[in-house]
Amino acid sequence: MPFIKQETEDMKIEEIFSLKDEETKKEESEDLKIEEIMRVKHEETEELTDLMALKEESQDVNEMEEKDQCKMQCDVIVHTKEKPFTCQQCGKSFTHKGSLNNHMRIHTGEKPYTCQQCGKCFRHEGSLHKHMRVHTREKPFTCQQCGKSFTQKGSLNNHMRIHTGEKPYTCQQCGKCFKQQGHLKFHMRVHTGEKPYTCQQCGKSFNQKVNLKVHMRIHMGESPFTCQQCGKSFTEKGHLKVHMRVHTGESPYTCQQCGKSFTQKGSLNNHMRIHTGEKPYTCQQCGKSFNQMVNLKVHMRVYTGEKPYTCQQCGKSFRHKVCLQKHMRVHTGEKPFACEQCGKSFTQKGSLNNHMRIHTGEKPYTCQQCGKRFDQHAKFKVHMRVHTGEKPFTCQQCGKSFNEKRSLNRHMRVHTGEKPFTCQQCGKSFSHHANLKVHLRIHMRETALSLANSVEIVSLKK
Repeated sequence: MPFIKQETEDMKIEEIFSLKDEETKKEESEDLKIEEIMRVKHEETEELTDLMALKEESQDVNEMEEKDQCKMQCDVIVHTKEKPFTCQQCGKSFTHKGSLNNHMRIHTGEKPYTCQQCGKCFRHEGSLHKHMRVHTREKPFTCQQCGKSFTQKGSLNNHMRIHTGEKPYTCQQCGKCFKQQGHLKFHMRVHTGEKPYTCQQCGKSFNQKVNLKVHMRIHMGESPFTCQQCGKSFTEKGHLKVHMRVHTGESPYTCQQCGKSFTQKGSLNNHMRIHTGEKPYTCQQCGKSFNQMVNLKVHMRVYTGEKPYTCQQCGKSFRHKVCLQKHMRVHTGEKPFACEQCGKSFTQKGSLNNHMRIHTGEKPYTCQQCGKRFDQHAKFKVHMRVHTGEKPFTCQQCGKSFNEKRSLNRHMRVHTGEKPFTCQQCGKSFSHHANLKVHLRIHMRETALSLANSVEIVSLKK
């Protein structure tokens, strides 16, 4: 019986080990399955990675092909001068789409690039970069000949023409050459008469923006350029520079024919016309020609009746600024021109010159028709009307004409009733000075008679 029991226990132990072996085999089978799954997944991952690499490689190839194709297209456009991108608003065409996009900002007014320091906006990023040099004071482009530096390469290129003397831009109408295209553009407005810049306050137009800017200082009362010696201010730097020659005595522009020197080149150019006899400015109404534009402009006031210079004290107006200046001496009493022989003073130098002929007896103006001579050109001019019968001064009320302006002025008193000449003894007034003189003889006779009567009475008493 103990033997049977022992055998039964042995069988139980074997059964337990058998179960354990089965479990172990089962676990090994599951591990094999997991390993198989992992191996398959790993293979799938490697395959996916290979596919991604192939895709990326394909994209890179496509991008390179697109770039090459774009480059080829651009090269073709450059050589064929084709401009396939056209602005729908103004019709202007461009070789690149980016250039069209930039151009569209002109129409839209878009300025997406803003300076963080001053707030100024720009259409192009490059323009902002260039602008920043104003703040940084960077001038990376330097002239190798004189050392002057510039913020932009284009400015250096323009500057180099000063040294080379190159003037590549030629006017097709007059042949004049210029260093810069902008200068030619401005010059063309001389021929076209174009004045695109207009003052919003007075309506005056200019052919250059800088001229409008300078003009605006008149309305604003701004004169930013001041002479350190006399305190006089100017609207333009160039005017101050010319003014400084008054203090320095510099006259850098000399006439090669007579040796006369001038402070301004324009003055020399005007002076040269005296030698050449050139009078390029002609009045379209009467045909009279002038050697200076300003003289024609002043002459035109005869026809327009314009008198822009007005006396602030009496309201009288004049065609010429110099006439107003002379007139002001009537109010100030200033007589700066004195005769060395008799001490008589005059408000105008011309009046002194005329007066001097009294002492010299000179009569330089001779009538070719009757031989009569005059000491003043104005008297000679009036005399010539006797021969020509010209009477240029006409009364607007009755139509009567006169050969002298003062005769018309006297005549006008008939219509106005004005009697500016008053007798200081009796208060009677007259329209003409000659009538007052005649009237004064009455008082002179009365005085003489009174005096004679007084003498007679005194003699009788004795």
